[in-house]
Amino acid sequence: MSRQEESLRPEEFAEAAVAAVSDVLDRGVRDTATVLAAAGLLGVCAQESRGGLGLGLAFGVPVCEAAGSLQLHFPLVQQMVLAKAFADSDIAQALIAGEKIATIAWQGSVAEKSASHASYADACDWILVADETGASLLETASLRLQANGTMDPEYPQFDVDLASAVVKARLSADAFATLKDDALVLSAGFINGLSAEALTRTAQYTSTRVQFARPLSAKQVVRHTLARMQLLHETSTAALRRALLTNEFGASRDVAPAFSGALGNAVFIIEKAIHLHGGMGFTWELPLHYSLREVHKIEAAFNNGRRLEGLGAQFIATV
Repeated sequence: MSRQEESLRPEEFAEAAVAAVSDVLDRGVRDTATVLAAAGLLGVCAQESRGGLGLGLAFGVPVCEAAGSLQLHFPLVQQMVLAKAFADSDIAQALIAGEKIATIAWQGSVAEKSASHASYADACDWILVADETGASLLETASLRLQANGTMDPEYPQFDVDLASAVVKARLSADAFATLKDDALVLSAGFINGLSAEALTRTAQYTSTRVQFARPLSAKQVVRHTLARMQLLHETSTAALRRALLTNEFGASRDVAPAFSGALGNAVFIIEKAIHLHGGMGFTWELPLHYSLREVHKIEAAFNNGRRLEGLGAQFIATV
């Protein structure tokens, strides 16, 4: 840890992120990028030589947690990891400054000439897609986009036709692997933010909603459910914090278990939050279903089912 990191606290970034994200909730994607860039959030983990802060992922996590808790609709995780991955380059500088917006198509490849699960692609200048030797950053203007609203009709992901793709830059295999690990870390933070807000609102609601002269939280089954939700949220938070620390041998830990755990726990927490609010999947005045959609979109984009199979096989082999 550098001296700069020792003198700073991640919690301070959470406070700054809440203020900035709150300011952009009713703005378009371009305006959002400008405000977040001015607050220094897009370059938290990027190199200082291009306008970033040069801090570790531990400082990016609270930023993403704040974005999740406020249900920010912007490719924040993608912008942050791409700004870090392209290091000392004009591309990184443009992303950090909010002059350009980029996203990532998590599935598909240049060789297949198609990709999918690209969030907010219609508002982006660049899209990163895997290729034979790593990944290629493509000019969005050269691509054909098709909105796929199967999982979220209001904020759809995009399928991308790469037949006429124009390559802006490339990442090596090692750089792309690092980017994917970074994305798992920050996405887990975003997911934990979604579940934290659902839990907080549910606790407030059940303590003030009165039935038969007693608040809902006085009922044992409600209290047990809230306790279970809190336990799972704290488990996800602790697992992510642990994944950012080196193990007893000084080596980096695999973040995949923390990421997959955060997904599963968030689904439980948000679904129970919807249930305790009296909803059957939708709570329009308190849009918890947006949070549930976001979790499921992230789960599908990273093919978490396959990831869980791999983790299970790895565990069995280790034992």
